[in-house]
Amino acid sequence: MKLAFFADVHSNLEALDACLAHARSRGVEQFVFLGDLVGYNADPEAVLSLAMDLVRREAAVAVQGNHDAAVAGAGHERMNAAAAQAIDWTRKRLPVPMIEFLAGLPLSIRQGQMLFVHASAASPGRWIYVTDTLRAAHSMEAAQATHIFCGHVHDPVLYYMGADHRPQPFIPVYGIPIPVGRHRHWLAMVGSCGQPRDGDPAARYVEMDTSRALMTFYRVPYDHLTAARKVREAGLPEEFARRLETGS
Repeated sequence: MKLAFFADVHSNLEALDACLAHARSRGVEQFVFLGDLVGYNADPEAVLSLAMDLVRREAAVAVQGNHDAAVAGAGHERMNAAAAQAIDWTRKRLPVPMIEFLAGLPLSIRQGQMLFVHASAASPGRWIYVTDTLRAAHSMEAAQATHIFCGHVHDPVLYYMGADHRPQPFIPVYGIPIPVGRHRHWLAMVGSCGQPRDGDPAARYVEMDTSRALMTFYRVPYDHLTAARKVREAGLPEEFARRLETGS
C-alpha cells in the first residue's frame, strides 16, 4: 500500500493541489494530513474543503496541528504576532463546520506499526519541535511504533534508531527511495507542503510504500507566485508572501 503524507499545508491550495496530483500519479492509495492545514496563507476554506472531502470520500486521515488548534479556539499566546494575525484572519473566514472539523481532529493516529502526529509523540499537545537527536529519541521511545511520521518542523529529515537506541539523522535525497525495514525504528519529518523554509519554494511531501518498505521524499514545483500574490491581496503579513517566493 502506498501512503502520501502532507504536513504544514498552511492554507496553500496551489501547493496541496500539486502534491495531490503528483501523489495520484504515483498510485498513492491513502492520504495522511499531519497537522496545520491552516495558518499563514490565504486559502483556508478551499484547503479545508478539499481535505474534508478526502477524509469523507477517500478514507484520508488527519491529525491536529498547533495552528489548527489555535483557529479552533485553543488560543495563540505562544505564537509570534504575525502568525497570530493569520490565525485571527482565518478564524473569521471559516464556517462553523470547518471550525468543528479542526477542533475534532485527534492529536495522533496509530495505523498498524505507524504513528501519525504533528509534533513530538512524547507529548503531542505541547507542540514540541523535534530539532535534535535527543528530542527525536524521546519521540521515538514514546511512540511505540516502528515508523513515525510528523511535521511541525518544516525542514525534511529522517531519523533512524537501531539496537543501541541512539537516533541518527539522515538528510534524504529527493526522489530516491529509502529502505526503511522494521529492524530499525524510523522518524520522518516530512517537510512542509505549504510553507517550505529550506531555500527552495517547491512543496514537500513523503510517500511510504508499506509493501516494499520504501520511503521517498518528494519536492514538487507549484505556482508559488500565485500563492504569494493571494497572501498580499488578503492583507496578510508580507513576510508570509516572501517566504512562499523564496522558500526560506
